[in-house]
Parts: sequence; structure tokens; C-alpha cells
Amino acid sequence: MGHNHSHNHSHNHNEGANKKVLLISFIMITGYMIIEAIGGFLTNSLALLSDAGHMLSDSISLMVALIAFTLAEKKANHNKTFGYKRFEILAAVINGAALILISLYIIYEAIERFSHPPKVATTGMLTISIIGLVVNLLVAWIMMSGGDTKNNLNIRGAYLHVISDMLGSVGAILAAILIIFFGWGWADPLASIIVAILVLRSGYNVTKDSIHILMEGTPENIDVSDIIRTIEGIEGIQNIHDLHIWSITSGLNALSCHAVVNDQLTISESENILREIEHELEHKGITHVTIQMETEAHNHDNAILCQPKMEKQRDHHHH
Repeated sequence: MGHNHSHNHSHNHNEGANKKVLLISFIMITGYMIIEAIGGFLTNSLALLSDAGHMLSDSISLMVALIAFTLAEKKANHNKTFGYKRFEILAAVINGAALILISLYIIYEAIERFSHPPKVATTGMLTISIIGLVVNLLVAWIMMSGGDTKNNLNIRGAYLHVISDMLGSVGAILAAILIIFFGWGWADPLASIIVAILVLRSGYNVTKDSIHILMEGTPENIDVSDIIRTIEGIEGIQNIHDLHIWSITSGLNALSCHAVVNDQLTISESENILREIEHELEHKGITHVTIQMETEAHNHDNAILCQPKMEKQRDHHHH
């Protein structure tokens, strides 16, 4: 148990550092997004506007990460027994949907512009997109050096957003250069479409993943049959049924099931079995385990996931 204690201590330290990194990044990105949106409007550059749209997505996800950190510190209560951990997922769905709408709108605008390329004030566009690139590099550097980009999903997500943001700025820079040197007016809508597709992709992924969690889907990195083998392989467990594995929020996985054991076990013996199961599952990324112990005489059917007996028999032969 000593091991866990030290782990939690460093975890809390990281939390503070992560929060600070997120706050600084949020202020920088949001501030610059506003400048870029106004700049895109004034210079008439769709590439700048779409990059601002991309930055808006960053800014939203940074804000969600910040609020999620703050809410996660609020304790669970009788009204919400899991605390506020799900908030992050709820916000992610809204964020994802917003991104999809923004990107579709930009693609629609860009298609209009291909047929009638408007005048774009290129020097302004070039200046603004170069500053944008610098801001992104700075934020990425702050996240790398101050935050936990490896383990914390919030920070990691925000970091990946910022990296893909750089591509948006690079696109706008290239478009501005092409228009200045070759007069290729279509470079602006082209750059904006490329950025919009990036935004669309991240919006789609965020929405798909968060809806999967809201549907109580099995976490992506969990192999159900492996988990069943693991639990049933522990001495004293005869079989399990009524198994559920789900995510409470990203990175926090839960499992519940009924386990059939010998009716001669004492309570302390069955507790030892439970400890062992918890230990095994922790290695596999499941931290929240609830198991109902039963004897052979229990009255449920034996299906692992509520299926008719016949199917269960067949499955068994395949294994």
C-alpha cells in the first residue's frame, strides 16, 4: 500500500502543474484565436478564419479540461455518486458536435470561393498566420515542459490539438505566399478546406469516442475475453456472469460482475480472492471493481452477458 501512497502524492503534484499549464495555454490560445478571427475577417482570408475555427476547438477543449480538473476535485455526493467526472465526456460531445458544424460551414464557404476568389489582403494574412504559428509553438513547448502529456488524457488531447493547429497556421502562411508570388487566389480556400477537414476529423473522433463512453461501451483498450479468462483463472472462482465493463470518464474504467465460488468459503477467504482479482484487473487498466459473490445454488442463468444458455454452451466449445 505504501507504493500507492507515494503514487498519489506525485499525482496531486502533477494535477497542480497540469492545471497551471492548461490555464496559461487557454489564455494564450483564446486570446490569439480572437485576433486571428478578426484578422481573417478584415483581410478577407478564409484560411485565417478556418484556422481560428481550429483554434476555437482547442480553446474549447482546454476550457473543458480546466473545468473537468476543477469539477473532479468536487467530491462525490448523494446526488451524484460518481462526482462530476462524467462532465468531461458530456462537454466533449458538445465540443465535437460544434467542431463538425464549424468545419462543414467552412467547407461550404470555400466551395463558393473557388468559383469567385475574392481579393485577400495577403500581407496582413501572412503576418497574422506567422504570429499564429509562433503562439502555437510556444503553447506546445509550455505543455511539453510543464504538463504531463504522456499520461493525462486532458493534457494529451489539448497538446495534440495544438500540434494540429500548427498545420493550420502553416497552411495559411503557404497560401499567403502563393497568393503574393503567383497570384493564386484559390490557395486561400484550398488551405481552408484542408484545415476544415482536420477539424472535421477531430470533431468526428471526439464525438464518436465520447458517445461510446456515454453509451457505457466497453473501453477501447480492454479485451473482454481476456478479462473473463483472467478472472475465471483465479483460484476459487468457478465462473462469472452478468459482466459489465464501462468507462466512468476517460481513463477511469469500471467493472461489475457476479462470481460463483465454493459455498464453503469464509468471508475472509473470499475477500482474499477479491483482492487478487482487483490486483490483476488493475494491471489491465480497470480500477473500479464491484463483484457479487454467489454459490452454485444461485438462481441466475449462467450467461456471461445475459444470453440464452444454449449459446453459452456453444461458445464454451469454441474456447
